Amino acid sequence: MSTASHAHDHAEDHGHDHGPPRGLTRWIYTTNHKDIGTLYLLFSLLMFFVGGSMALVIRAELFQPGLQIVNPDFFNQMTTMHALVMIFGAVMPAFVGLANWLVPMMIGAPDMALPRMNNWSFWIMPFAFTLLLSTLFLPGGGPAGGWTLYPPLVLQTGDAFPFVILAVHMMGASSIMGAINIIATILNLRAPGMTLMKMPMFVWTWLITAYLLIAVMPVLAGSVTMLLTDKFFGTSFFNAGGGGDPVMFQHIFWFFGHPEVYIMILPAFGIISMIIPTFARKPLFGYASMVYATASIAFLSFIVWAHHMFTVGMPLAGELFFMYATMLIAVPTGVKVFNWISTMWRGAMTFETPMLFAIAFVVLFTIGGFSGLMLAMAPADFQYQDTYFVVAHFHYVLVPGAVFSIMAAAYYWLPKWTGHMYDEKLGQWHFWLSTIGVNVLFFPQHFLGLAGMPRRIPDYALQFTEFNMMSTVGAFMFGFSQLLFAYNVIKTIRGGAKATDKVWEGADGLEWTLSSPPAYHTFTTAPEIR
Repeated sequence: MSTASHAHDHAEDHGHDHGPPRGLTRWIYTTNHKDIGTLYLLFSLLMFFVGGSMALVIRAELFQPGLQIVNPDFFNQMTTMHALVMIFGAVMPAFVGLANWLVPMMIGAPDMALPRMNNWSFWIMPFAFTLLLSTLFLPGGGPAGGWTLYPPLVLQTGDAFPFVILAVHMMGASSIMGAINIIATILNLRAPGMTLMKMPMFVWTWLITAYLLIAVMPVLAGSVTMLLTDKFFGTSFFNAGGGGDPVMFQHIFWFFGHPEVYIMILPAFGIISMIIPTFARKPLFGYASMVYATASIAFLSFIVWAHHMFTVGMPLAGELFFMYATMLIAVPTGVKVFNWISTMWRGAMTFETPMLFAIAFVVLFTIGGFSGLMLAMAPADFQYQDTYFVVAHFHYVLVPGAVFSIMAAAYYWLPKWTGHMYDEKLGQWHFWLSTIGVNVLFFPQHFLGLAGMPRRIPDYALQFTEFNMMSTVGAFMFGFSQLLFAYNVIKTIRGGAKATDKVWEGADGLEWTLSSPPAYHTFTTAPEIR
């Protein structure tokens, strides 16, 4: 019997002869980059609501002083879980989903380089988060050491502890596989003529982000493994009684943690660098400088970690080094903001939903950047450390930063993904409610922090009441306005006005396929038009 007919019989035996799999099977076994991108994005949307509801528990408790709704232990579990779910469950999978969908199309590749691994890297995620969330129902409740998992505090966690560690390992494995896949795809599968300096900005930011992921996820894995052995195997990595040092954990953790925050913002920079040129109807200003700025930020992110630790008692030379290195990182970030503004300058701008989110990103991310500069100054940081000022700072970077960019991307590419146009009026409502809500939520927290309100506490002194009330009102406004987003997305997937083949075409024919150094079509190998 010939090999071919044998293979055919084999296929018939297993019922694989009837076209591609349908229904649930299709989604479980899929190796198609678009399907996997969709899975990541929908999973991320679900986790966004899970993590968001945890934030609303926190804000509801803080509406007034005193203990109203939850006990302090559960409050601490909520602050810890909210961060873990939002970082590893909402923001990162959303960016990986966008990369899956867009990178192959933007570089002219047929699919991701490693499609089977792509499937696996997604399917690890739902199991990791089921494991993580199930710890809330174990005796003693979920992890309560803050998302940073500092010892000795986190070692007080009960039965949940080993489950949390395993969940973190699983998320890390998923991230590393996704990153390897993206690097392999970008370096090996570009279409003829697509040189590195012709790649769209989103592809560049993801290439750099993927290297960061591979560099730092194993560091996180190492730090949590040492926590595990300290708790269960009698080691003393972080136990001063056995010759260890709890501050060493902070060094190891933040060596992962600081590049991690750039992992959560660099793809956002790429998205914004794609959207602004489209709606300004102009090429991106300073493409090469954008690429170099992204690479500089990635490099500098490795030498600033101890700015999270100014108050641990490090030598003055250490404080000075980390202070200057941190202030230096503001330079390439400022270059980016300048380039986005220059792209809009004298452009023929229109203000559809993606552009509104992109402009809000530029303005509000810059506010987060300035408060970051304040925190970079060691003597000032002694005052700000562990207050709500820090909470306000990183939420301005992550919510109007990372989250707004993901929403901008969803509105921008939904017509391409689904073939349907989203409801523009609904999108505008979502934008304005979100933007007002997010500022009412986080801006008062700057004042709370400067007045001395500590982070991570379920109760507070009376003088902080008004700003906390404002913050909580903003939280519920922002949270519930996301239901409009979910509704709009589902409505677009299910139907709606048909999208044209040139969704965002403007007066001079620049279209959504506009690559960062534009004037040629990303999806063809036509000669570049000068």
